[in-house]
Parts: sequence; C-alpha cells; structure tokens
Amino acid sequence: MAAQDKILKVPLRISMTLLLLAMLAQIFDWPYANKMLLLCFSLVGILYTIRFWKKLEKKFIDYVKVTLVFFWSINGISSILGFQHTVYFQAVIGFTFLIWFIMEGTAYFLDEDRKSKNTQSKILWNVFMVVGTLAIIIGSLSNMLNWQFSVPLLAFGILTVAIYILKDVFIVSKIEKDDRNNEEFQL
Repeated sequence: MAAQDKILKVPLRISMTLLLLAMLAQIFDWPYANKMLLLCFSLVGILYTIRFWKKLEKKFIDYVKVTLVFFWSINGISSILGFQHTVYFQAVIGFTFLIWFIMEGTAYFLDEDRKSKNTQSKILWNVFMVVGTLAIIIGSLSNMLNWQFSVPLLAFGILTVAIYILKDVFIVSKIEKDDRNNEEFQL
C-alpha cells in the first residue's frame, strides 16, 4: 500500500505525537500526564485497529503489525493503571517486533519503488530524526545514571522526534503541488 493510500495516516501521526508529548509531560511530573497517556495509548490502539480492519488485502505482516500495536497500547495502558503481569504483554510485543523486523525491518521506511531521490531537505530531516533518537537514547541512559543534563536532553529528543513525525502533516509535499488533476484548462 503506497504511503498516500494509507488510511488514518494523519490522525495516527497526530496521536503518536501527542503520546510523545504526554510522555514528556510525565517526565516533568506535570498534572494530568497519566490521563493524557491513557488517552493517547487508547487512541493509537483504536485508530490502528480501525486502519487494519478497513484494509482490503490483509497479509501476514499486517496481522503481525496490528498485534504489535494492539499489545503495545494495552501494555502502556496497563502500566499506567498499575496492573501486574504486564510482562506477558511485553513478551508478545517482543515476539511480534522480532517477526516484523525479520519480515519487513528497515525496508518499511523505504519508498515503494525504491527509486526515491534524496534531496538536501530529506537528508536534513533524516539527520534531525537521528539526532532526536540519539538524544532520547543518551538522555534515557544518562537519566538512569542520574547525570545532570539528562532530562533536558531527553526532552529535546522527544520534541525532535515529535516534530519529525508531524512534518508531513503540515508541510505540503511537492507531489501535491505538481498534481494538476483538478485544474481547469483555459482555452
């Protein structure tokens, strides 16, 4: 399924961004952070499940992905509510992630025809994403070690990844600008 044909792409991106911001709110101990997390985990699980059911042709990898997202959402909700035995959800998440990575892995992030040309802006956005991801990893590890600037680094990483996820929602792509299907012709 091509990227522009995916159902609920924008609502899923927005809900994932809100989830990241809710995680940031929880790190800073802001009020209502847990309620925001509950709402966002529920929203992601529901939206992805709807997306799965509306898909006409379902392959094995689609079942793996919906299982992964569903159990990840349930694990998040269960952890926030303090339920015990979330390790079972985590085992299913780990198993389905492993299957997804073996079957699709990094090829998921490539375009359908594998002929995408990297423009300077795409390269800069990807560097932006890598910097954000590394900031999250280093911030998380340094937070476990109680280092001084770990929380600001973690917050920077989360905000960077949130901006990266939302970039396609607010930036009009060049393809849409070049599309002339609905234009009137002047004779």
